[in-house]
Amino acid sequence: MSLSKRLLKLGFIAMTLGSATALAGCTLSPVYNSGRLAESPRLNFAYAKPNSRLEQIVYQDLALRFGASDSATAPLLRVAISVSTGGTALSRSANPNNPAQAIVNATLTITPRDGSATPPIRVTRFASAGYTTAGQVLPNTEARIDAEERAATAVAESLRLAILAELSR
Repeated sequence: MSLSKRLLKLGFIAMTLGSATALAGCTLSPVYNSGRLAESPRLNFAYAKPNSRLEQIVYQDLALRFGASDSATAPLLRVAISVSTGGTALSRSANPNNPAQAIVNATLTITPRDGSATPPIRVTRFASAGYTTAGQVLPNTEARIDAEERAATAVAESLRLAILAELSR
């Protein structure tokens, strides 16, 4: 019995060392900082001019994560945003506050400008954020604007991850 215990112990040690050696060759990079892919020249984008505050939020977030280029051959990143807002029928109570939702739809297009025949990359994402309205105009407007900006920030993160996924292929 002691021989089988020794063999079991040696087998366990060998398996542990083998798996540690195998895992040492693996490299993982967190998505939040994009790793080596973020340092790629393919991610040095030129950004189009924003047409709205929400587009500006998306451009600023992407430029912060990827960086910006002034080069004439840098791929041009353009974002088109549409917003829809409305009430939601979440509950039927005597509450004077009405829940509502802001939905931001974004279509991102990356157009190469290096003279190659590469087709543009097109990505569409959406995000939503909830808010509450009451019987006053100013607080309702501010709540809607805040929800739209939160949804734009969320859609920018989703677009960033989609760009990383698309360009890592």
